Amino acid sequence: MPSTALLTDAYELTMLESALRSGAAQRHCTFEVFARRLPDGRRYGVVAGTARVLDALERFRFDEPVLEALRAAGRLSQQTLEHLAAWRFTGDVDGYAEGEVYFPGSPVLTVTGTFEEAVVLETLVLAVLNHDSAVASAAARMVVSAGDRPIIEMGSRRTHEEAAVASARAAHLAGFASTSNLEAGRRYGVPTSGTSAHAFTLLHDSEEEAFRAQVAALGTGTTLLVDTYDIRAGVETAVRVAGPELGAVRIDSGDLAVLAVQVRQQLDSLGATGTRIVLSGDLDEFGIAALRAAPVDAYGVGTSVVQGSGSPTAGMVYKLVEVDGRPVAKRSESKASHGGRKWAVRRHRSSGTATEEVVSAGGPPPAEPGDRALQVPLVRGGERVGPASSGSGLQAARDHLGEVLVSLPWEGLALSKGDPAVPTRVLPPV
Repeated sequence: MPSTALLTDAYELTMLESALRSGAAQRHCTFEVFARRLPDGRRYGVVAGTARVLDALERFRFDEPVLEALRAAGRLSQQTLEHLAAWRFTGDVDGYAEGEVYFPGSPVLTVTGTFEEAVVLETLVLAVLNHDSAVASAAARMVVSAGDRPIIEMGSRRTHEEAAVASARAAHLAGFASTSNLEAGRRYGVPTSGTSAHAFTLLHDSEEEAFRAQVAALGTGTTLLVDTYDIRAGVETAVRVAGPELGAVRIDSGDLAVLAVQVRQQLDSLGATGTRIVLSGDLDEFGIAALRAAPVDAYGVGTSVVQGSGSPTAGMVYKLVEVDGRPVAKRSESKASHGGRKWAVRRHRSSGTATEEVVSAGGPPPAEPGDRALQVPLVRGGERVGPASSGSGLQAARDHLGEVLVSLPWEGLALSKGDPAVPTRVLPPV
């Protein structure tokens, strides 16, 4: 696998070179990732991408192809290039588990090591966490709106090809049932699904011919797209071709709430009472919520989920908070931060409902009944101890989010604007 060391900004390496010259490169530092605020209208965020950060960290090496590119760019001295050839991350990383929810000021990721080890990771860490957390946060809102109806992620054609793979993983973590992206299935084990588009129907001389070809290839349990021409005629043809055991019909355009009712009535009248209705077509969490009363069995969501439903970044930052055990903090107006390494717990009532998030510097907050520590070890001494990005690791994150969302106050799950689902209280340094 190629190195990830050049997935960064130039200033990371110019800072490293300058610190090597000043003698400060080996100072022990702590950097933290946090969001100063949630996107407008959001009541919580979802942490996603942590395991992908660990994947990238394992491949963060200044190997010969990387060093040759840096030589050609002429940015760094030969002495620094020789130093980078032996670069390894030997520090520690802690963070919120994937599938955890976060709020303004939550210390989502903590990187501890020498300055030269930690500073060069900033861009890569933020690129992954800002993208994946934005997608997962939007997807979680859609899953809550859908209730027990499954959602298929189908946004690969609306984003960068690699972002599509990451988006499919983040959406599945947040509760989506499957994805149309085959690479996400291969790389991360996300269930895949897909049948046909309007082009397949238009390819054939008639809608009936197209449906017969699809059923012959995929069986009667397939999903037939019935809105290429007239939907009512399409449904009638679909049932005539596949029989009442037809798996599903998909509608991708029109007034979906009205059409779902009409199609359900028509399917039932044709004896296809078990045939499911799948709706797609520019849906987001608000569109899904508006369809709660409609006879819908599943949704397909594309553009809105891969673009964070209007918030394509989580707005996280990577800030130096401690140098050689001494708290440091940026004080500029509107971008101030709290110095010192942070610990975080979430407090709960005896019923299990979360009441607040408590963040403290200098040590864990004083323990109270119902506290749950939020940070978990991810890297120790440069060695990964956190979960894998696929398989059981991804399933554990998916399960964890389901448990966490249940613990939030019900009003915190609303789509309406308002304060964060639980408040964050920052304690002064111990």
